[in-house]
Amino acid sequence: MKNNKTLVIGASGATGKHLVSQLLLLGQGVKVIVRPHAKIPNAWLTNDKVSVFRTEISSLSEAELADYIKDCQTLASCLGHNLSLKGIYGAPRKLVSQSVQLLCRAVEKNKSKNPVKLVLMNTAGNQNRDLSEPGSFAEKCMIALIRLLLPPHTDNEAAADFLRNQIGQKHPFLEWVVVRPDTLIDREEVSDYTLHASPTRSALFNPGKTSRINVAHAMAKLIGENGLWEKWKGQMPVIYNKEIK
Repeated sequence: MKNNKTLVIGASGATGKHLVSQLLLLGQGVKVIVRPHAKIPNAWLTNDKVSVFRTEISSLSEAELADYIKDCQTLASCLGHNLSLKGIYGAPRKLVSQSVQLLCRAVEKNKSKNPVKLVLMNTAGNQNRDLSEPGSFAEKCMIALIRLLLPPHTDNEAAADFLRNQIGQKHPFLEWVVVRPDTLIDREEVSDYTLHASPTRSALFNPGKTSRINVAHAMAKLIGENGLWEKWKGQMPVIYNKEIK
């Protein structure tokens, strides 16, 4: 475990920073790709377990990325769109899905001996169509409207669909898990949380809450614990903070 390396994209975001911290607590080496002017913790720059690569991931060729990840056993994406007009409606509209596809092509190019694990942060509002998850007529209408009005949602759907449909369950070089948090909130400490194969409540009309640090903790555990990985690989678990009764 301590010799493993994980590449994290979206590491400068609110959840990505937590994920890097959680992986370091597990003794992992971490590589991060962040935008040239992204703010990152100063501690990363002095930690010999962290390698920082400043570039736009979309500017990397498949060969360049393949070379960068050749010593990584796991990949994690915490990429998301900024909640601003430019972030929601500006380019690149397909940031998440195109980055996931690029990562997968780079893994295929390397043809690693053992399958590389890929963990993708997504959203509980995105259904796992492998399970035909139920939704009310009102929810289906709302999702159709969201697809039209909010490009980031369509991007999240496309990223997960690529893993489900193109990578699938028996890829020779890749295994994956899509982690779906509900409404994201900020907390300083890891708290109790639960994982479910499908949503237990409506993400639109009765949303739950998930702290970003809990999402990061769950992603790190999936990466670090083989038993947990075997339980959830090829699936899209939903994560909720555990409600205190």
